[in-house]
Amino acid sequence: MAVWMLSLGQVSLPAQNADDYRLGPGDQINVHVRNLEEIPDKPYAVDEGGFVYLPVTGQVQVGGMTAAEVVVLLSQVLKRYLVEPDVTVSITAFHSQPITILGAVAIPGTRQLEGHKTLFEIISLVGGLRPDAGYKINITRQLAQGRIPLPDAADDPTGKFSIASVTIKSVLDASDPNANIEIKPEDVISVPHGELIYVIGAVRKPGGFVLTDHESLSTLQLMALAEGLDRFAAPRKARLLRAVGHSSTARVERPLDLKRIVDGKDEDIELRANDVLIIPSSVRKAATVRSMEAVIGLGTSAATVGIYR
Repeated sequence: MAVWMLSLGQVSLPAQNADDYRLGPGDQINVHVRNLEEIPDKPYAVDEGGFVYLPVTGQVQVGGMTAAEVVVLLSQVLKRYLVEPDVTVSITAFHSQPITILGAVAIPGTRQLEGHKTLFEIISLVGGLRPDAGYKINITRQLAQGRIPLPDAADDPTGKFSIASVTIKSVLDASDPNANIEIKPEDVISVPHGELIYVIGAVRKPGGFVLTDHESLSTLQLMALAEGLDRFAAPRKARLLRAVGHSSTARVERPLDLKRIVDGKDEDIELRANDVLIIPSSVRKAATVRSMEAVIGLGTSAATVGIYR
């Protein structure tokens, strides 16, 4: 709770960051006037018109004002009744500056913005990111609050909103301090669920891998995440399946000599969201290994498939 006090013409602000919070409908303020019992020391609600009703003074317009400004206003009004009004105003409930956080965060929903908060602080307040969060954060802001101070900010077609995005990596590791923007009332923060790249077949860890830090992964990066080839792999016969346009079913197939890429003889391939890398097993190699295992009494276990971040 932030408190502003006026005594003998001086305003004292605490070391809190809600000093420029502007009151609006639904907020509540506590008003205390020393030596004036007619105004009880209790919370008073700001109505839809931005007014609070106080005994003695009646309706007072406080909408759009900070608590410090309300102190000054009430002190002027109360000079009719007191020589040196000693007024204290505190904000006890914040309800007029909502922000909305959607998507892959621990606690999505609407929260009230209390004072200055950065994007990183807001993400922390909602419990952080979920494991399936993608690589970027989208912000939508009403133009009445000003345009978002990011290089890619653009106005939407309606001309009512500013829209921009930042990478999660730039915010969380502070690699770009300018990306950790101050959040404004009515902002909508959206953290999309991460898109996946899949590797199936003869690898130690088959499954889907979430694109968290970047929009893409190289073939070698994906192989590292999959913990390498298994002993039956036929890397020269690998295949890449890539979606056609925005279709979820139509795909084109491309042969891939993964061994040449691993050996540095071919250029590494950039993999995009929803790509599927298939690494088949060598039937001859599998038969040979299993024959040897049968002789020495060893067994093999089936691979599992999962989703990994």
